[in-house]
Amino acid sequence: MSLPLSSPKWLTNCVQSLIFILCCVVFLIFDLLDSVFCVIYGYIDKLIEGEVSPCCCSNWERQKRRMNVTDDDISDSLYERRNIFREMGFLRYERKREDSTTNFVKGSARSVNRWSDCGCDSCLSWVNDGSDYKLHFVVKEPLLVPGENCKGKPSENVIFLHGFLCSSSFWTETVFPYFSEKTNHEYRLIGIDLLGFGKSPKPRDCSYTLQDHVEMIEKSVVLPLEMTTFHLVAHSMGCIIALALAAKYPKNVKSITLVAPPYTSSEGDACLNALSMLAGKKLWSPLSFGSSFMSWYEHLGRTVCLVYCRNHRIWESILKFITRRRDLHFLTTDMTRHTHHSAWSSMHNVLCGGAKFVDSYLIILTRVGVRINVIQGEKDQVVPMECCSKFELKAPEAEINIIPNANHGTVLFGREKEFALSLEHIWESCC
Repeated sequence: MSLPLSSPKWLTNCVQSLIFILCCVVFLIFDLLDSVFCVIYGYIDKLIEGEVSPCCCSNWERQKRRMNVTDDDISDSLYERRNIFREMGFLRYERKREDSTTNFVKGSARSVNRWSDCGCDSCLSWVNDGSDYKLHFVVKEPLLVPGENCKGKPSENVIFLHGFLCSSSFWTETVFPYFSEKTNHEYRLIGIDLLGFGKSPKPRDCSYTLQDHVEMIEKSVVLPLEMTTFHLVAHSMGCIIALALAAKYPKNVKSITLVAPPYTSSEGDACLNALSMLAGKKLWSPLSFGSSFMSWYEHLGRTVCLVYCRNHRIWESILKFITRRRDLHFLTTDMTRHTHHSAWSSMHNVLCGGAKFVDSYLIILTRVGVRINVIQGEKDQVVPMECCSKFELKAPEAEINIIPNANHGTVLFGREKEFALSLEHIWESCC
């Protein structure tokens, strides 16, 4: 018996229904496992450290009082993520902790890192700076007199901000070598390791809010280097931080170049909408699945960091042996240079929480007339084209450049020289 002509459509609908059901079942299992691991980590934290590390499964009001921050600083996505078992109170471990204002420095009673975080010299190098820690950054000074360009004028400053799970190497190893001789003589280039990533501090007593990131950049770079004017270049998560920094210094910023900005609307439940758009629960592609897994499940994500990040030296040795390479690609090493707390909190409080503020930042910058340039990959699966379209509606004067066949990484990788040239054109036009 032959199939009806409508069978391809029927078959497609059937497959889609099966995928939907499979997705629901898989993430329901993850909901249960996350609740179970919440209890497990509660007991292990108490056993090893003498106190239970707070988590986002706890009561919101208690969390707010403990962190001593306002509602606006913290993303709603941290506590409003749907988990049927958490909502039922199933297996929830009541995590109680006394308020403390003690600085977590080396040698104090409480360790600067969780037992599940890496404690190697590289990951804890920031502790040697004492309690008044600052961000790690790389400066490429002009080739002539420091602070002056070839015409005897003050050098132009450019601040580069990386994205999620990266470091300043994202810029220093790619774009920096391709700038022209003129740029190398006239511009001071600063690549920053954002708070909680790379070689920068990763404090436990920090909520990694958008304000925390901006204040650390201000404290570590803008004020010490006496920047009266500067350009901003940012990728992915760094774009939200760049807009926040620019809105704080609108008269000092000459231009902003945003590469794959994760812009979502500030209307409605902005934080939850951003979480759904940037890390919706999907089984495919692998990148989308990984984003959803690490963004929705705090304790399962901590388990991944326990296995991978805490033992990064072992994994790096294995990779070096397999690839027969002495030095691994910087993206491979950067991926582990964080703690679960710094990555989890930044993901929610910057990428999702920032959705509440971006529109106001754009209003400020548009009013002042700051030049905004957006570079977006046509096939970006991390930050979909929908984000770029919405950004264009809110900032119609922004210059949008869509790179054909480029994704979240290849929007830069493989076209470093072209990218550097485009930056030089932007900076030159602002002079």
